[in-house]
Amino acid sequence: MLGDVTQTPPPVQVTDTPPVLDQSVPDQPVPVPPAKSPRTRIHRAWFVAAVTFVTIIGAAAFASLPGLLIEPLNEEFGWSRGTIGFAVSVNLALYGLTAPFAAALMDRFGIRKVVAVALTLIAVGSGLTVVMTSAWQLILFWGVLVGLGSGSMALAFAATVTNRWFVARRGLVTGLLTAAGASGQLVFLPVLAWMVDKYEWEPAAITVALAALAVVPFVWLLLRDHPADVGLAPYGSPDFVPKPAPVMGAARRAITVLLKAARTGPFWLLAGTFAICGASTNGLVKTHFIPASHDHGMPVTAAAGLLAVIGIFDIIGTVASGWFTDRFEARRLLAIYYAFRGISLLFLPMLLAPTVNPPMIFFIVFYGLDWVATVPPTIALCREYFGEDSAIVFGWVLASHQVGAGLVAFLGGVARDLFGSYDVVWYASGALCAVAALMALIIRRQPAQQAEMAG
Repeated sequence: MLGDVTQTPPPVQVTDTPPVLDQSVPDQPVPVPPAKSPRTRIHRAWFVAAVTFVTIIGAAAFASLPGLLIEPLNEEFGWSRGTIGFAVSVNLALYGLTAPFAAALMDRFGIRKVVAVALTLIAVGSGLTVVMTSAWQLILFWGVLVGLGSGSMALAFAATVTNRWFVARRGLVTGLLTAAGASGQLVFLPVLAWMVDKYEWEPAAITVALAALAVVPFVWLLLRDHPADVGLAPYGSPDFVPKPAPVMGAARRAITVLLKAARTGPFWLLAGTFAICGASTNGLVKTHFIPASHDHGMPVTAAAGLLAVIGIFDIIGTVASGWFTDRFEARRLLAIYYAFRGISLLFLPMLLAPTVNPPMIFFIVFYGLDWVATVPPTIALCREYFGEDSAIVFGWVLASHQVGAGLVAFLGGVARDLFGSYDVVWYASGALCAVAALMALIIRRQPAQQAEMAG
């Protein structure tokens, strides 16, 4: 009977699961893991840019205070304007000289760690100023500590984030992140001026320290070093870019990049124009506009309000400059910006008065639109000539910006002590801007076949 039993095959199960590729077959290609598709329509790069924007705003509080400290410190301690200006010049110079090393450190240790330490340095330096009794302490706390911290938060930070996270819209993002400094000035300057006028200068210094500390958690929790950390391609790139290995020898790399760039003419032209940019903005207007206005009878709070308005129009001008940089020749944009700035500074001595008049408002609007509009085209030119090293090269160019700013911050105070007026400084800065416009025009356009440093 057993012979009559027939064996029926098991039923075939049909599933919707696709067959699994046999990874053991040697001829079968193994694809590189693609970038993860974002779950939202907004690319993660824009969130990183937003965190960077907020970080720079929080750190910008320190930049709002030096011009407010000159009069109070002169009255309380009897320090000359030249002495106070020297402390500010150390701050500004270190701000610039630290930037290229900070950019290299970000390549070595990551953006988050470097920025968090920088914000802590700013908080410590600003907080310690309330216990100082001698001028050397002002130089140490405000000049050295805050200078080192702020240098690590300089525009090289914005350039590093832009280069890593964006391929498209780089000019626009550069403009937005550059404008963050002006936004910080807009947020903090009127408040700090009110504190200095109402409660003396110490609460203002403590506010700067607390503002820097408040940003640290945002940086640590939300900022990411590279798109590959979250499995994405840079914004505007069709290809996934692996995260590069940490670059050892940060200081050596910064010096090597400088020596390589220094053999080119465009580097010196960019450094020269940006030195004049710093002299005519941070060194002159941000440091000496408030005391110069006070010399003409204008209240400190009113002068601080005018600087805040400069911050409003600086945001507009810088973002617009980024948009222009994506579409027009960067050299010509720089020449136009410097020429207009020089013209406006030549008229400023005639506009200072005890009250805010319509011509002064026109100057504030005009000058504000041009305040740091030079940054996006300058970064674009660094990127064009120096490629992957552009963030570090821009750090050195920024160093020249801050050295120029520091020199004028010091010489402006000395000129005020000697002549009893800032007029000669305004006229000299206007003439320097004309020189910068000419320098920008003679920067040669890089031929594609000779882009060896950008390779």
